[in-house]
Formats: sequence, structure tokens, C-alpha cells
Amino acid sequence: DPVPPLQVIRPEPCGVCGSRIRFGKTAIKCCQCQLLLHTKCREQCPSLCTPRPHHHAWPREGVLADFAPPAPPLVPTLVVQCVTEVETRGLTETGLYRVPGAEQLVREWKRKLLRAGGALPALSSVTDIHVVCGVLKDFLRGLKEPLGEGAASPLTLLPGAATDIPDDAASDTALRHVVSKLPPANRDTLAFLMLHLLRVSQSPDCKMDVLNLSRVFGPTLVGHSSANPTPLAIMEDTPRQCKVVARLLSLPPSFWRGFVETEQENLVPV
Repeated sequence: DPVPPLQVIRPEPCGVCGSRIRFGKTAIKCCQCQLLLHTKCREQCPSLCTPRPHHHAWPREGVLADFAPPAPPLVPTLVVQCVTEVETRGLTETGLYRVPGAEQLVREWKRKLLRAGGALPALSSVTDIHVVCGVLKDFLRGLKEPLGEGAASPLTLLPGAATDIPDDAASDTALRHVVSKLPPANRDTLAFLMLHLLRVSQSPDCKMDVLNLSRVFGPTLVGHSSANPTPLAIMEDTPRQCKVVARLLSLPPSFWRGFVETEQENLVPV
């Protein structure tokens, strides 16, 4: 049930061939199921359609809120599914998140999950759990702004609260305040991730304590001190980024649970 051809403003994948329909190109959208496709793919489109669920393919990159569900806790399904898979069969693996997964498989699965949107294929078919870890890290690295950043919490505040206050109690208070001021999707996802990393750190088989996990996730979760850092600035930022994540992991689990325990059933992937 197509409407007249329209011009694409935001690049989206074609519902038939999966290739991206680029900005300014002509496309066709179905009135009933909202399926978007290239005009050339119209002949391959099934004649019968059904109204589509609310999920849609995610952008290739974006801020975290672009991937979050409509109801709290605002943790993207991709993050929940990766974490669930890692906790189901990965907590006996040495070097979890430190050992790299095969790059090609990580790229393939990340692309597959982003294209799927909210209805993700099962990760149980990924033999190597390090690939699942790689997908999660690559997703977080690919965000337009780091998880610990956001409009309501300037980049400098989180590192400052973690590293510039010598008194631990005062630093914890400042850190809790800054986390609570993060955009809701960033805050909820950070809380969900911190609880997961704490469980990883407590697994003797993983041999990934808080320090190891901070080294892995510091540069991924915490931004740089300037918008376009020089190689020297990147090198100088790394210890600070790691310290921020170590301080976040030192906060009690009850603090993090306060953000994600509401409507916990929403986090269970279908």
C-alpha cells in the first residue's frame, strides 16, 4: 500500500535489500506497515504486509538515547542482550573483555544487530563469547559521545569528580551527583553496565579485577579533555579515564541498582 515516492532525510536501510537509502534519494514508504524501500526494490516487496512493531533499525551511530527503549530503564536492547549472554556463559572465561574477539565476526554481528533494531537475533549462536564482548565494546565506542558524557553533564565534570577531589567521601558524593545528572539513557545504561562489570570482577575465573576492567573501559566510557585531542593528549587522558571508571566501580551496587531496578522485567530480552 505505497504512498507517492518521498525524499529520504535521514539515511535508513531498505526493508527489502537491507542497503542504506542515502540522504536525498527517492524512496517508497508503505502507509500500513511503514516499510521503507528503494523504488527499484518495489517489485521484490511482498504484496501483503502487516503492521510493524514499534522497533526499527537503529542508526549506524548516534547518541545513546537513539538506541534506548521508550520505557525505563532506558538501556538499549543490544546492551542488555550482550550482557545477558556474557553472564550466561562467559563468567568462567579468562580475560573477559580483555581478550579480543575475531574482528570480522565482531563487525558482522554489530552490523546485524544494528540492522535488526529492537528485535535482535539470538547471540547464543555466536560460539566465541569474546566476540559478544567485542560487539558490546564496539557499540559503546561507536557512539557519537561517550557514555559518561551528555548535554546535562559536561565532559569535564565526571573526571573532575573522580580525580580532583582528594577526600574519598566527598569524591563519592560529587560522583553520585554527576551520574544522576547524566541524560537518563546514559545514566541507566551506565548503571546497568557497572553492575555487570562488578559481577565480572567478582568472578575468580575471569581474572579481571576492577583495575583491569578500568583499563579496558576507561577510554570507551569517558571522553577526552578536548574535542579534538592530540596523540599526546590521548596518552595523558588514558590514566585519568581509567581512574574515573575505577571510582565508578567503587560506588556501592545499591546506588547503581536504584536506576535500573524499576520495571526490571523490561530488561529481559525477548
